[in-house]
Amino acid sequence: MFEIFSRDNSSHARTGRIHLSHGPVDTPVFMPVGTNGTVKAVHHRDLEELGTGLILANTYHLYLRPGIEIIRKAGGLHAFTNWKGNYLTDSGGYQVFSLAPFRKITDDGIKFRSHIDGSYHVLSPEDVVELQCAFGSDIMMPLDVCTPPGITYRKALDALITTRAWAERSKRAWAEKGSDTGGLLFGIIQGNFFEDLRKRSAEDILALDLPGIALGGLSVGESTSEFIHYLAYTSRFLPEDKPRYVMGIGTPEYILEAVENGIDLFDCVFPTRIARNGSVFTRRGILPLKKIRFASQMEPIEPDCPCPACRHYTRAYLRHLFKCGEILGPMLASLHNLYFMDRFLHDIRSAIREGTFASFKKSFLDGYAPGEKDS
Repeated sequence: MFEIFSRDNSSHARTGRIHLSHGPVDTPVFMPVGTNGTVKAVHHRDLEELGTGLILANTYHLYLRPGIEIIRKAGGLHAFTNWKGNYLTDSGGYQVFSLAPFRKITDDGIKFRSHIDGSYHVLSPEDVVELQCAFGSDIMMPLDVCTPPGITYRKALDALITTRAWAERSKRAWAEKGSDTGGLLFGIIQGNFFEDLRKRSAEDILALDLPGIALGGLSVGESTSEFIHYLAYTSRFLPEDKPRYVMGIGTPEYILEAVENGIDLFDCVFPTRIARNGSVFTRRGILPLKKIRFASQMEPIEPDCPCPACRHYTRAYLRHLFKCGEILGPMLASLHNLYFMDRFLHDIRSAIREGTFASFKKSFLDGYAPGEKDS
């Protein structure tokens, strides 16, 4: 299912390939987020042209709308959305975590109010696996308890214990209903920002011997230094022969840290979300195209970028689209940011194969300014 092609001599970075039901995926890889079965403002054919082989959809959102019966009637999520590539479906645990005032966690599962109509719902770990099996997910995530920074040790421990118990139940449900669908169940490590709990959670989840491992509870509001520390600390416990996934990261600097620590997959709404608001990636930093200084700039976002926005349009025109509220602006900016991420990950894989990852990381970060740049 997973093979490793090359390793970096100066770090834990590696290249590999995950063999999934809807085609192989080369790693390290960034997964665009298609929460509702679509990457916002991007057509499937554009993703196919880009070579995207794996996108993320969300079980919580799809369960609420359109509902599992509609997806079953269509023949699964791939048929319903006409997506030829692979789907990783998140369990919805993070969405429930973000709805703290409207949910209750019990040993049996979660009770929550829909953000759509306020209706009450209950989902168990078994329900979440069954939903993803019905979707036909290529990679599925179990229900877990995601916790914010700053909570007490006791609360973090309780969340860890619940996550472990739910993971065990999820594995049993997957063995009964899902393993013959071709979908792979990954485990999720929690433990908040306590080293002993991170280690304990890693040991608990690894003991289940699932096909892949995710690091949860990172990029949830902690400082950059905390992210770097706990990413590196937890990664030391991960097995070499399984794909590793850090959930919810989508900036170049965080991706480089993850790759350096041997992470193979990552996802985030950040690239497409900022694009819809008029901000685009460049190798020097993020350009906020709505600013007045771009009104007369007749060059593309990046001269050597092969995306449709850079091939055919100027910064001035893109700004014009955003200022006029034209939907083409978010569409072109979203495509550009996804092309940027794809090229960025291609360059990372090349650097690892050539044994130059450390110098690539330094060179990239020396020229890249996090946040919005001035020109």
